[in-house]
Amino acid sequence: MADEKEVKKTKKPDEGGKAKSGGKGKEQKAGYTVGDVAPAPKGYVPRLAAEYKAKIAPGMLKEKGFPNLMAVPRLTKVSINMGIGEAKSDVKILDEANYILGMISGQKPVPRRSKKSISNFKLREGVIIGLSVTLRGPRMYEFLDRFINLALPRVRDFAGVDPNAFDGRGNYTLGMRDPLIFPEIDYNAITRPLGMNITVVTTAKTDADARELLTRFGMPFRKTGAAAA
Repeated sequence: MADEKEVKKTKKPDEGGKAKSGGKGKEQKAGYTVGDVAPAPKGYVPRLAAEYKAKIAPGMLKEKGFPNLMAVPRLTKVSINMGIGEAKSDVKILDEANYILGMISGQKPVPRRSKKSISNFKLREGVIIGLSVTLRGPRMYEFLDRFINLALPRVRDFAGVDPNAFDGRGNYTLGMRDPLIFPEIDYNAITRPLGMNITVVTTAKTDADARELLTRFGMPFRKTGAAAA
């Protein structure tokens, strides 16, 4: 009888040595798990963040005549939005969109749902019609660095981005048709091109100041008279 009590206290080992599943809410696609992002090392500063502090901000303060360093325009966030209205008839599109945004941003996308039903478009209220990601801090600088120096040069016949795509309040938005320009995306993981809009939000009060800030970060604006990309 004494041996029987000891058997009840003993934990049952995992059968076949199977590994336990990961945390809840994670989506796997092509070997990637959204949410499994390694934390940045202590004291890590992205390259563009260090360059802004050391060169860009002091340079604009001196050349543009801002009253103090705090008045110099700076980046506040980068927003990536993807419309996936076709997902209401094909669930695979939603999985691919989650994979794409998760890979290029390093964080899990937030679903955007329809606010009302529209019978002409066969749309019901509450259906996911888009995904969005908002990047701040180190991830914002890291994404912008990869986008400017790795992704944009991979665009075919690239002649620069539109220099006039500002909203009048210092924010810049551009559209990308093909996510395969990002080297993180596996060609075999997606079946169709899914476009996206990338918005860079700054504290600049004028479009001219915002354009100057992004130019110093390395944004390749198209020169006047150049062919469209």
